[in-house]
Amino acid sequence: MNLISNHLPTAELQALDTAHHMHPFTDGAELAATGPRVITRAKGVMLTDSEGIDYLDAMAGLWCVNIGYGRDELAQVAARQMSQLPYYNTFFQTTHMPAIGLAARLAELAPGDLNHVFFAGSGSEANDTNIRLVRHYWAAKGKPEKKVIISRRNGYHGSTVGAASLGGMAPMHAQGGLPIADIVHIDQPYWWGEGGEEDPDAFGLARARQLEQMIAQLGEDRIAAFIAEPVQGAGGVIIPPQTYWPEIQRICDAHEILLIADEVICGFGRTGKWFGSNTFDIRPDIMTIAKGLSSGYQPIGGSICSDEVANTIRDGGDFNHGYTYSGHPVAAAVALENLRILEEENIIGHVRDVAAPYMAQQWSTLADHPLVGEATIVGLMGSIALTPDSQSRARFSADAGTVGLRCRERCFANNLVMRHVGDRMIIAPPLIITPAEIDLLIERALRALDETYTGLKADGLLKAA
Repeated sequence: MNLISNHLPTAELQALDTAHHMHPFTDGAELAATGPRVITRAKGVMLTDSEGIDYLDAMAGLWCVNIGYGRDELAQVAARQMSQLPYYNTFFQTTHMPAIGLAARLAELAPGDLNHVFFAGSGSEANDTNIRLVRHYWAAKGKPEKKVIISRRNGYHGSTVGAASLGGMAPMHAQGGLPIADIVHIDQPYWWGEGGEEDPDAFGLARARQLEQMIAQLGEDRIAAFIAEPVQGAGGVIIPPQTYWPEIQRICDAHEILLIADEVICGFGRTGKWFGSNTFDIRPDIMTIAKGLSSGYQPIGGSICSDEVANTIRDGGDFNHGYTYSGHPVAAAVALENLRILEEENIIGHVRDVAAPYMAQQWSTLADHPLVGEATIVGLMGSIALTPDSQSRARFSADAGTVGLRCRERCFANNLVMRHVGDRMIIAPPLIITPAEIDLLIERALRALDETYTGLKADGLLKAA
């Protein structure tokens, strides 16, 4: 086999990587100068690199390893499926057992009448599918002019051309001529950073009502759908005020537009329930899924559609869309086994009753740190806002992300994987994390915050904008 043995010196592995591997969301020149961190194995919530250093992975990979690393059951299921049917497509009126079984199981788990699944290889692909789905849906209803999809600034829906257009990330839109036509954005429900002196509940209503204002501006007859994450993940774990989602639901119901809940991060237990839609009482017409569907052990995603959407698509003639790997049998089999483990081992109950309450208690203590303005959390996804002045919720005078990047590097130096989004630090650990591991996470986070604070002070960077 052409595998690189783990005993190669780290420097050689880094040189090979730099010479041939193009990394996502990475400054290539900077990576070449520093060399990548080489991860060689993982177990539970811990990663090990090529130098034998262990890290507590407080990001579950990329929000996805919900059942933790090292579950041999998923490897065994994959091997059995590869031996029996390693691949077949679901085009041309053909199917196979793993796709049938997974679609049926997802219909049981999803809320409301979300009973139909269009499979994809990732959340990005699934959100591209959603663009096609909602536009074909309205065309089949005799309203082809309903094409516009409304999304949120700083939301994240993937990195393909369509999905990145749905997302509201300015750095992504700056590359490649995005967004594409007929996708528009309203402001995010980020009270701490953008709410000023306004009451959080009033702010939540005001941000939700921007949707109604956009509908009025563009015309209801042109609006196909609104898409949003229940909690903005890559945008900084932005938990909306409690008034936000009920008002969004009211507006969608009142104006004949489809509601798409992007559950790629929130789904499969992250918020303490099966889906973020359960947690926030959202009634979506379409739900985007990926990541936790297979706990990252295989690439798979999908769009779960309501009876109304699916039946309209079915009766609208050929839906000229699909992927070579839609419902890939190995990925589907692994996802089914992952769902079995989540259910039979009561992992979501562990989040709800043990891990999330304890994490919330411990996470809140970080708000006492002089570098922290707020510490928010729902289920097992949390964030802290870094600030030079918590009372005024001030931003740093340094460029946004300067302090966050410093803190991220201090986290790595203390054997903790946390992510920074601008000057927010975020976590989303595996759902199996124990109270003892939560204590370790908090201990390392505090040490990283202390070191960041000391460094900022020494360099004269504890200044408000």
